[in-house]
Amino acid sequence: MTETEYISLKLGIYSMSVFAKDFNFRDFVTDEYIDLYDDIIFSRNLPELHNRLEACARTARILARHSCSLSEYIWRRVCESENEYVKAVARGGDIHAALKANAEADLDALSAMTGHTPAELFRLEDYGGHIPQFENEKLDLRAMYEERLRNISKVGFGKFATATMFRVDDDGNIEPVGSADTIMPDAFVGYESQRRQVYDNTRALVEGRPAANILLFGDAGTGKSSTVKSAANMFADDGVRLIELRRDQLLALHRVMSRIAESPLKFIIFIDDLSFNKNDDSFSMLKAALEGSASAKAKNAVIYATSNRRHIVKETFSDRGNSLDADDIHKNDTAQELMSLSDRFGLTVYFERPNKALYLEIVHTLAARAGIEVDGELDVAAEAFALSRASRSPRAAEQFINSLL
Repeated sequence: MTETEYISLKLGIYSMSVFAKDFNFRDFVTDEYIDLYDDIIFSRNLPELHNRLEACARTARILARHSCSLSEYIWRRVCESENEYVKAVARGGDIHAALKANAEADLDALSAMTGHTPAELFRLEDYGGHIPQFENEKLDLRAMYEERLRNISKVGFGKFATATMFRVDDDGNIEPVGSADTIMPDAFVGYESQRRQVYDNTRALVEGRPAANILLFGDAGTGKSSTVKSAANMFADDGVRLIELRRDQLLALHRVMSRIAESPLKFIIFIDDLSFNKNDDSFSMLKAALEGSASAKAKNAVIYATSNRRHIVKETFSDRGNSLDADDIHKNDTAQELMSLSDRFGLTVYFERPNKALYLEIVHTLAARAGIEVDGELDVAAEAFALSRASRSPRAAEQFINSLL
């Protein structure tokens, strides 16, 4: 690094700090890594060399969480940024020239921070000892970002640019799933017609055609949840993201919908093992979303729910008698409302327990994938395993093969 390059780099970082209020990527100004980089650059006096080395060591140590690459880290943070420029692009229409110019200047300043290795940063010092190392490849962030914006409907921005699957925490925040299920359609055996309905509906969502909310119901272990996750993975490169809501979090559904309403991406709101008691407060929230209420539904989202029950509101025998509600003069209407929530899904897909032939087909396919010989003894053992689990299912077949491994 020459003295001229060094001064240019200092000025870029200095402008980021001075104009922090107007900085499009302002979250970088208080970023720990950038702050350390600032320490490395600005502590130029030889008596402060130990401070620069310490900052460099801390940078290298923390970057170990991010492939030891500062440039890779900066690019990821640029993609995660929810700045006004990317929001304007996502909304469509004309972009104000000043907004674009400011964003490009910010990206150029960040680009100046890439490409300089620790050795180059210390080249002007009279120091011959060890310099803590990290990678820093030269990037043209302006060009990379413009290319990304051209594909904004597929890659998204903010936290949705970093993962495919998300969950809602107890505070109602949407967070990436740490170890997301990567299952793809080719992992399944059987139930082709059921999965085709889910995949075709998801393709309609991607293509901007009318897409239905789906209830996947049927016996446990038949692959309902895995089908939903495989749909999200199948269309991830087309801009589909999955957000999982627990059934006890349904009151947060409107917050999730409002959070994603202006995103250029498409979303599957996934509710696993859905069921209600008749007095459940979240019943009306889901009902409003399924009926397309403007306050509870996002145009770029569908709801996929799984349940072991066709009618997802639990009933008792007393619910059908005179004790449904002593004060309810329209008992039949109330009972029908409780029973018909599942009918508000545009599409219902039934996953029934496999018969013996399909069960053994699944066993044979999984055994072949695992390198296990398929013979009569395998069939007998698989049937015995299913009996010990009280049912045949794809899950039982997988557990059986895993037990052999």
